[in-house]
Amino acid sequence: MNILIVRLGALGDIVHAVPAAAALRHAFPDARIDWLVESKHRPIVDLVTCIDRVVPLERPSVAGWLDVSRRMQEIQYDVAIDFQGLMKSAVLARASGAPRVIGFSIWHLREKAARPFYSEIHRDTPTERADHVVRQNLALLQNLGVDDMTIRFPFAEVHSDALAEIRTTLGDDRPFALINPGAAWPNKRWPPERFGEVAAFLREIRDLPSCVLWGPGEEGLAGAVVERSDGAARVAPATRIADLLALSRAAALMISGDTGPLHLAAAVGTPTVSLFGPTDPQRNGPWSADDVAVSRYGSCGCHYERRCRRSAWCLESIDVAEVTAAVQQRFHR
Repeated sequence: MNILIVRLGALGDIVHAVPAAAALRHAFPDARIDWLVESKHRPIVDLVTCIDRVVPLERPSVAGWLDVSRRMQEIQYDVAIDFQGLMKSAVLARASGAPRVIGFSIWHLREKAARPFYSEIHRDTPTERADHVVRQNLALLQNLGVDDMTIRFPFAEVHSDALAEIRTTLGDDRPFALINPGAAWPNKRWPPERFGEVAAFLREIRDLPSCVLWGPGEEGLAGAVVERSDGAARVAPATRIADLLALSRAAALMISGDTGPLHLAAAVGTPTVSLFGPTDPQRNGPWSADDVAVSRYGSCGCHYERRCRRSAWCLESIDVAEVTAAVQQRFHR
C-alpha cells in the first residue's frame, strides 16, 4: 500500500500529525508512507523516522503545484489523507491521483469548500469534535480500519551545535529552562518583560538559568527578555529545527505561548508551562495531564484570529505571579 499524508505546515500542526503517521506505520509496517509538506517546513518532517519519503511543495505557485502533482502521480498512491482541511491541501490530496482521498467532516474543516475534494470523510462524534487535535488526527485513520489512539512521536536523535554551546557555557550537567517569547500571531505573544521576570524567578527559586529562543526577526524580542531578567537569562544560539529538538529534549522546562516550539517540547516529554489566549488549550495545548496551561480562552473575544480586535487584550491580564505559580505547580507534579 502507498499512503500519502498531506499536512503542509506549520511546525506545531505538523507535530500534532506525527502520532497519526506513527499509527499508520504500526498498522501497515510494509506500506510506503510519504508526507507532502511545504518546503520551508520540510526540516521537521525529515526528522520523523516512520516516514519513507518527504514530498516537498517547492513553490506556492501554479508551476509548483503542477510539478508536485506530477511527482505524486508517478508514485500511484492508494490513499491520500488530508490532515489540514484547507482548499489547497484538499486540492493537492486529490491531485496526487489517489483513488481514496480522506478528510475531516465539515465540522472540522477550516475551509468548508475543501469538502468536495474528498472521496470519503471521517464521520466524527460531538465528543471527538471537542477533543485534542492530536486525537482528532488519529481518529481520521478509522477510515482505514486503524483504531489506534496511542500517542507516539518517533523523532530522530540529532546532534546540535547549539546545545553543545549551551552546555559549554552553563556546564555539562547544569539544568536549564527554555523561554520562547515569539509567535507568528501577534496576540499570542506575552510581553517580553514579563518573561524576563519569570526567568529571574526561576533562577532565584529553582536555581535554573534560562535560554531564550528566537526565530527569524525575533532576536530583539529575545534580547528584551534577557534585559529584564536581571542576568538570569541569556539569548540562545541561532537554532535549526534539529537544534530545537535537541534543546527541548535536554531542557528541564519550557515556557511559551501557543506556538511550534511549545508543541515540539511537549512531544519529546519536556515539562511545559504555556500561555493561551485566542486558542483553546484543550484542543491545541500540550496533551500531558502534568503540563500546566495558563489560559484566557474563555474570556477572549477573538477565538482563532491572528490579531486582537478588542480594547482589552486577553493575555495582558496574565500577570507574572500567575505564571510563576504555574511553574511551581508543574515542578511539583
